[in-house]
Amino acid sequence: MSTLRDARKAGRTVSSRVFAVLGAFSHDRPALRLVDLTAVTGLPVSTVHRIATELVELGALKKDRDGTYRIGLRMWKLGSLCPQPRTLRDVSLPYIHDLYEATGENVHLAVLDGYEALYVERMWGPRSVDVATRVGWRRPLHATGVGKVLLAHAPRELQQAVLASELKRYTPHTIVMPGLLMRALQEVRETGIARCSEELTLGTASVAVPIHGPDRRVVAALSVVSHTVARSRSLSAVEPALRLAAKSISRELANGYASEPEATGSTGSVGADDRLA
Repeated sequence: MSTLRDARKAGRTVSSRVFAVLGAFSHDRPALRLVDLTAVTGLPVSTVHRIATELVELGALKKDRDGTYRIGLRMWKLGSLCPQPRTLRDVSLPYIHDLYEATGENVHLAVLDGYEALYVERMWGPRSVDVATRVGWRRPLHATGVGKVLLAHAPRELQQAVLASELKRYTPHTIVMPGLLMRALQEVRETGIARCSEELTLGTASVAVPIHGPDRRVVAALSVVSHTVARSRSLSAVEPALRLAAKSISRELANGYASEPEATGSTGSVGADDRLA
């Protein structure tokens, strides 16, 4: 949806239209047909067809026999020339690996992107509960542990928008009443941890904590996801390690880091003065 809005706002220039087409592709949309590109970008079908054809000729896009477009090899080559800064993921990976080794459970790293939690890293194994998350996927803020952490520290305007929206009930345990959700967010801010049990998927529970950037603002959330039946046994035991990992990551980030490219920052995190009471 953000791609569509960006295209409509910036669609007056050739370069913005080209980047709108390229930006339509993502981890969860690696292959798109012409009709899909038109829908995602909001550009006229004739414009999208012309740009896509030129990008195929330049090697920036690849067109399959069935008419499906994919990112071309030339784009991958250009991407490899980009300097690799020390990113949030770079800093977090050793601690994510340690948490997984200690728990055998899913470990997630997420950032705020628009009105959703964007997963930028995940580690799991054969003992981990099967969860519907992948790197690059987005999940609702109100129904996930990482989402509640990010929402609890989000700008006042974003919190108000989420609380005023029609919150989707994913399971019988999903908190969809604004008053209850507001109290849950207040508890997250007071305790520094979010606990979420079967709110997005039955059979799973998670605990999540905030990660702070150089200015002490929350820039990400780190979580461990386990089987619900093992929650009292495993998640309570892992909370100290989870807090320590987040604190260690935050300490390293205090020296500065490059933002993850997936996180647009259009509704980025803020300090306590901007949060809902």
